[in-house]
Amino acid sequence: MKLAFSTLGVPGLPLTDVLRLATTHGYHGVELRAHPEEPVHPGIGLAERADAVAEFKAAGVEVLGLAGYARVAAPGADEPVVEEIHRLLDLARDLGAGFVRVFPGASSDQSREEADATAARRLGTAAEYAGDLDVRILLETHDSHRTGADAIRILGPVGHRQVGSLWDVMHTWLGGEQPSETYAALSPHLGYVQVKDIASAEDTTPLALGAGVLPLAECVEVLSRHGWDGWLCWEYEKRWYEAAAPLPDLLRAGREHLARLLNESA
Repeated sequence: MKLAFSTLGVPGLPLTDVLRLATTHGYHGVELRAHPEEPVHPGIGLAERADAVAEFKAAGVEVLGLAGYARVAAPGADEPVVEEIHRLLDLARDLGAGFVRVFPGASSDQSREEADATAARRLGTAAEYAGDLDVRILLETHDSHRTGADAIRILGPVGHRQVGSLWDVMHTWLGGEQPSETYAALSPHLGYVQVKDIASAEDTTPLALGAGVLPLAECVEVLSRHGWDGWLCWEYEKRWYEAAAPLPDLLRAGREHLARLLNESA
């Protein structure tokens, strides 16, 4: 498996510094938070996109994917949501990224059936465009659909190879799902896995990997046992928890912790 980290852990950091952290601490790739607060987002022009590609190439680091914020199950018209996904897909194509992350984002006003159908319809529409660009759209286990069992209610009806899943290990754990259950649900669709650690269900402040309660060893063991050989991406949510320790201070130990888990499960 290859290791990456998300720029959510180093909000607003210039790309040159992000890549220096990746190369210094032995990460193979970076997940870019595609938001206007960041140096890389759908609003940048072609020259800036080309510059970013050149920087990644010079550093020998891959652009794993773009963490977008489109909410595919949210109420409202389909067109703005699909257009938002298209903009993310265009940026991913220009950067050479293989994946674009989207959220479920259903409202409490919607029935489960309505939310599932809305998300499946929008993802199915965007899938054809994603296929043309050779980028996969990944539905993250998050918010209204936090478990693999939730996500598969959307992914099953879509049934398109360009639409898959992003397994966020915190949300499936908070949803009461065991790693083996999540893998069984998502494995036909799995794009990559976001790892992280927290103190408890009540305190989700990000911690160093291995310092909290999330079942990271079990997740890695399940993936290894089934021969899955994709990406593990550390999503350290510093952007939302200002008091959390700075990610750069934790990156080396985090990479070493993941490497130990991979070695033990080999």
